[in-house]
Amino acid sequence: MDRHIAVPYDEKTARELKSGDLVYLTGTIYTARDAAHKRMYEAMEKGQALPFDLKNNVIYYMGPSPAREGRPIGSAGPTTASRMDKYAPALLDLGLNGMIGKGKRKAEVREAVIRNNAVYFAAIGGAEIGRAHV
Repeated sequence: MDRHIAVPYDEKTARELKSGDLVYLTGTIYTARDAAHKRMYEAMEKGQALPFDLKNNVIYYMGPSPAREGRPIGSAGPTTASRMDKYAPALLDLGLNGMIGKGKRKAEVREAVIRNNAVYFAAIGGAEIGRAHV
C-alpha cells in the first residue's frame, strides 16, 4: 500500500504501517551518520541538550557526495545503518520515531524499534534523490 506521511508523525501513524508499504515522507528529515550519532549519544550521557528534538522525528542515514556546480547538494544516498546500531536504541528511547538506511539491524535495535513503536525504513542503495531535469 502507498502511504503519504508528514514528518514529524505520531505513534499511531507508525503503528498503522505494515511491512512492504511504500512510504513517501514529507517534512523535515534530519541527516546523521555515525560521528553525529556518537556526539548525540555523548551529549545525552552528560545530560546536555541534543541539536534537535528527537520526539516523533526521523533520521536519514545519508552518505552525501560533493555537489555538482550550480547544485546545493550532490547525491544523497543511504548509508549502512548498522554503523549507528550502538546508538540507535538510546535515541529511540528518547522518542526518535523513524530511521532511514540500508542493511540489517542488530537485535537490540529491532527490540528498541518494537518497544518504542518506531519504524526502520529500508532505503534502496544507489538511488539518487532529487528532481529530474529534462
